[in-house]
Amino acid sequence: MKPFADLSRFINPRNVAVVGASARESSQGRRLYDNLVLHSSVPGEIYAVNPAYQEIGGRPCWPSISALPEAEIDVALIMINAALVLDTLRQCVARGIPYAVVMTSGFSEAGEEGRRLEREIAELCEATGLHVYGPNCPGFVNVRDRLGMTFSPAFKDDLNAGSIGLATQGGGLGRNLLQGLSFGQGVGLWFSAGNEVDLEIPDFIAHMANDPKISVIALLMEGVKNGRRLTAALELARAGNKPVVVLKVGRSEAGVRAAQSHTASVAGTAAVNSAVFRQFGAIEVDDLDQLLAVSRLLTRITPKSGKGLCIYTFSGGTAALAADIAGAADLPMAAFSPATKAALRERLPDFASINNPVDTTADILRNPAASADCLRAICADPSVGTVLFPIPMDYGVITDGMAQAIATVAAETETLIVPVWMSRRLGGGFQLLESAGLLPFLSLSDAIAALAKAVPWQRCAGQPTATAPHAEAAGGGARMLSEAAAKQLLREAGLPIPQGTVVTSAAQAAVAAERLGFPVVMKVVSAQIAHKTEAGGVRLGIASAGAAREAYAAIHEAVARHNPDAVIDGILVERMLPPGGREVLVGVHSDAAFGLVLTFGLGGIFVETIRDVAHRMIPLSRDDARALLREIRYAEVLDGVRGQAPADLAALEDLILKVSDYAWNHRDTLQEIELNPVWVGAEGQGAMPLDALIGLRADADSASERRPS
Repeated sequence: MKPFADLSRFINPRNVAVVGASARESSQGRRLYDNLVLHSSVPGEIYAVNPAYQEIGGRPCWPSISALPEAEIDVALIMINAALVLDTLRQCVARGIPYAVVMTSGFSEAGEEGRRLEREIAELCEATGLHVYGPNCPGFVNVRDRLGMTFSPAFKDDLNAGSIGLATQGGGLGRNLLQGLSFGQGVGLWFSAGNEVDLEIPDFIAHMANDPKISVIALLMEGVKNGRRLTAALELARAGNKPVVVLKVGRSEAGVRAAQSHTASVAGTAAVNSAVFRQFGAIEVDDLDQLLAVSRLLTRITPKSGKGLCIYTFSGGTAALAADIAGAADLPMAAFSPATKAALRERLPDFASINNPVDTTADILRNPAASADCLRAICADPSVGTVLFPIPMDYGVITDGMAQAIATVAAETETLIVPVWMSRRLGGGFQLLESAGLLPFLSLSDAIAALAKAVPWQRCAGQPTATAPHAEAAGGGARMLSEAAAKQLLREAGLPIPQGTVVTSAAQAAVAAERLGFPVVMKVVSAQIAHKTEAGGVRLGIASAGAAREAYAAIHEAVARHNPDAVIDGILVERMLPPGGREVLVGVHSDAAFGLVLTFGLGGIFVETIRDVAHRMIPLSRDDARALLREIRYAEVLDGVRGQAPADLAALEDLILKVSDYAWNHRDTLQEIELNPVWVGAEGQGAMPLDALIGLRADADSASERRPS
C-alpha cells in the first residue's frame, strides 16, 4: 500500500508559483492570483507564471516554471490548458517543486484522452516523487492560516476558522459546508480532491489525524479509489481520537451513476461502504445538513454530553412532539434529581411541567431571567448531559431575550445545549444563536437525528442494526470448485467439516454410509451445479445401506433430467448432524473498492426471504467477529427462543475467524466463498458448514483446485 504523503510543506508553503496567472479581471487565473496576493497570508513570494505577460498588477510575471528565479518553491498552482499540464509538471520536477495543484478540467472526467493524460501524470508522480493534487478541482484552502490556493471568489468571505477538517470530492458542496460553518467552530483545512490522480482523500485524513489543531474530520465522498488506504487512514483517526463524519454519495443506482460520472472513481456497494465505515469507527450521515450538524456538534461534546437528554421548552405541544421523536430515536431521557425539581418548582408556575420533558408554559416568556435560571438548574443536574431547547415561534424581542439566555448559559456549562428554531421567520433570536456559534437547527427531526449520531449516549439501547440484501455470487468469470473440493480446502485450513467421502458407484455409497454411521446425507458433486437441491441432487436422512444404493441412482437420474450437460464427479456421502441446530450463512465476496468482505447472517431458507445480513472487511479481529453476530436484526435467534438452548456462539466466532484467515491468506486467487447453511449447535456442540462453494478468480492457477480422494 502506498504510504501517506507528508503534507507539511503543502499546508503551509513559504513560496508559491501560480501558473496561468492572468491580468484579465474576473478570469479564474486572476482570481487565483488575487486570492494569494490580496487575501492570503503567504510568508514568502508569490510568483506569477504566464508567457503572455511581463507583469500582473504591478508585480513581475515569468514565462515558465523553468524561467523562475532561484528560490525554494513549495507549491505550484496550475490553471492552464490540460494539454500543457504534463510539460509544466515536468518543469516542477526539474525545479525540485514537491507539490503541484492542478485545477484544470479535461482529464478522466472528460474521456479517453483525459484518462491518458491522467495516467501519464500518475506515472510521473510514481517515478519522481512529485505530489499532484487534483486535477479538476477548486484547490486547497487553509482557513486557519488564511491561505487560499483556490480560484473561488468566495475565499475572502469564508474565513471563519475552527477545528473541523474537511475533505471533499466536490468543490461546490464543500464551499456550502464552509458557509454553513460561518459562526462558532469553523473549518481549519479544506481539501477538495478532484480526480485524485496522486494525492487522495486518505492522504488528507491521515494528515488531519495527526494535526493537533483538528478535532473533527468531515468527509464528503463520491467514490472510493482505494478502500484499504481509506481504512488505514480511518484507523489513524480513530487512534488519534479524531471523530470522522462521512457523507457517501452513491447509495442508490442514480447516485452511483452520478458519482462515477463526476469523479470517475469506484462508488462501491452501499451496504459494504456503510459496514466498513462502522467497522472503522466513522459516523455515516444521511445528507449535507447532517454532515454539517454532526461535525459541529462533535466539536461541542464533553464527557457529560451522553448522560441523558432533557427537552426544555415553553410549549406543551412542542414538548410532546420532541419527546415522541426522541423516543422513536431511542435517546435516553434524563431523570431529574430532587434538587433540580425543587429549583424548577420555585421558579415556574404551578401548572408548569417540571418533569422531563419540561414545559415551562408561555408564562416564562415574561421573565427571561427565570428562563435562564431554570436552564442553569437543569444543566447542573448530574443526569443531564444534553438539553434540547425547541423554540416553536418567533416572538420578536421576547424570543430575542430567550435566545440570549440560551447563549449565556451555554457559555457557562459543560452540558450540551442544542437550540431548535422551528419558525420560518428567522428573527433576531435566531441570528443571536447563530452568531453565538450554537448552530440552531430548523427542525426537531433534524436535531434529534444529529444527536443520535453525534452523542455517545451512555444508556442508549444500542444503534439499530443495518440490513442489506444477500451478497450475490460474484460470477464475472469466477472458476467454481465443487462442494467436495471446496470442503477439502477448508478442512486443510482447519475448519470443522462433516465427515464424508466421495463415491462413484452405488456399492461404494452403501459401504461409505455404513462406515460413517446412519443417518447420512448424499449430494451430487459437480462444479456445474451450484444449487443442488433444485437439481434433485440431494437426499437426506438415509438410514440404511439399501437406501444409500437407491439414493445414488435417484440422484443421477434427477440431475441428468435437470442438467444433462453437467459433469458429475461423484456423490458426496456425509454423516448428518443432529437436528435442532440453527442455520446461518458465512460468505466472502470481493468488493470493487474494499477487497474481500465477509458477510454473516441467518442462513438456509432465510437468506433470500428476510435478507438479514451484516458485513465486515477482511481480515477480522475477534472483536469484529463478536460484533458481527450481534449486528443482524434477528440476533436473538442465536440466543435461543421458545425454550431453545443458546447457540454455540464461541464456536461460530472461531469459524468466522478461520474463514477470514483463509480468505486473507488466499486473497490473490479467491473470488468468493459461500458456506450456507452453517449448522450451529447448542453451546459446546460446535459450528460446521453443511454446504460450501468456493470461486477462484479466472486467472488463478488451476493447481489451486484440490479434489479429495
